[in-house]
Amino acid sequence: MNISKESYALIGAGPMGLATAKTLIEQGIDFQGFELHSDVGGLWDIDGPKSTMYESAHLISSKKMTEFTDFPMGDHIAEYPGHRELKTYFQDFAEQFDLKRRYHFGAEVTRVTPLGGDGEGWTVSWKDQDGDHSAEFAGVLIANGTLSEPNMPAFEGEFAGDLIHSCKYKSAQQFAGKRVLIVGAGNSGCDIAVDAIHHGIHCDISMRRGYYFVPKYVFGKPADTMGGAVKLPLWLKRRVDQTLLKWFVGDPQAYGFPKPDYALYESHPVVNSLILYHAGHGDIGIRADIKELDGNTVRFRDGEEAEYDLIVAATGYKLHYPFIDKELLNWQGDAPHLFLNCMHPERNDLFVMGMIEATGLGWQGRHDQAELVARYLRGLKDGSAAAEAIKAEKAKGFARETGGMNYLKLARMAYYVDKQSYRSALNKRTQALKREMA
Repeated sequence: MNISKESYALIGAGPMGLATAKTLIEQGIDFQGFELHSDVGGLWDIDGPKSTMYESAHLISSKKMTEFTDFPMGDHIAEYPGHRELKTYFQDFAEQFDLKRRYHFGAEVTRVTPLGGDGEGWTVSWKDQDGDHSAEFAGVLIANGTLSEPNMPAFEGEFAGDLIHSCKYKSAQQFAGKRVLIVGAGNSGCDIAVDAIHHGIHCDISMRRGYYFVPKYVFGKPADTMGGAVKLPLWLKRRVDQTLLKWFVGDPQAYGFPKPDYALYESHPVVNSLILYHAGHGDIGIRADIKELDGNTVRFRDGEEAEYDLIVAATGYKLHYPFIDKELLNWQGDAPHLFLNCMHPERNDLFVMGMIEATGLGWQGRHDQAELVARYLRGLKDGSAAAEAIKAEKAKGFARETGGMNYLKLARMAYYVDKQSYRSALNKRTQALKREMA
């Protein structure tokens, strides 16, 4: 492995890592990729050591709104493809842009340490089947994903059955012959609950707060492809979309779901056409938050209790960068505070790629982030005035691109942005860099 002093270390070969690799190549930035698994795809490869996929997992956004613009999914791929189709999609993407040869597979990065101040380089340590290694790089781009470290809640009492996080759920056969409780009603929680309904004896779902439910199809078309032609102010968009949800979804409270204690879009909606259907048919019970566990008995905060054999905590994930000290990433609260969610305010040789969520952002929105970073590195190398302007801007201080949205103060929302505001901010700076290179 020949590594020059100008080479960057790129950690991860999931969707964000691949987008970053592609844009670095386009801008002539030398790099060496590292990937723990034996192939590309990240969490979408169910066989990967860090994958949190389960057999029934599918996209919650349509392929049109999710795909890379310059590598569209073909007509042979379903509107809401499953994880196996997506694994193949990323393998094909890597082949199309000749990315695999830039990666060292089966390599786990164990430590990333700065050699000094900004621009003085980094030592990257990793281990593979041949042992431990280290090398010096000009900089580091971290793209190891946001959905691998489980956020496991602590419960009062002891449970006599099986208690697992949803990351350990792989197949509906795990529910056979069991009374099941799903904790958490996010997108994964509702997906897994539908599996449990069909394969377990009984299934309940425990919810701390209410959610807004969005169907996958409206008028026979993917719901996320409808609208958007006319840009509406937030207050009006909320009013219009809430009216549409009442038409197509009805009132979830009628099925026993709690009413959301926040406005639409202040948290990620649940995109699932089946959970309300089954709730309306009495196939699933809606439970309050858990108060305590006692043997096989679960007591809820509303005074009710019930018996279960298996509890699945679909309680999300935490940001996890175990190979680098937290203070180096400018952590504030539940997430690193980075310019446009990717650029360190003081260092220009350290980037966190893909630490971003937004309704409808898709992989192209993440590709846009990667392109900005790659063009920024190119601009710094070439002495670009636009790159120097970005460097000065991020050093002065900044706010997250929320578009004025008051997101819930939750760990999973700590790096959430408004799609329109975020992509506009990226495009503004990317265009400035492009103009200088024209």
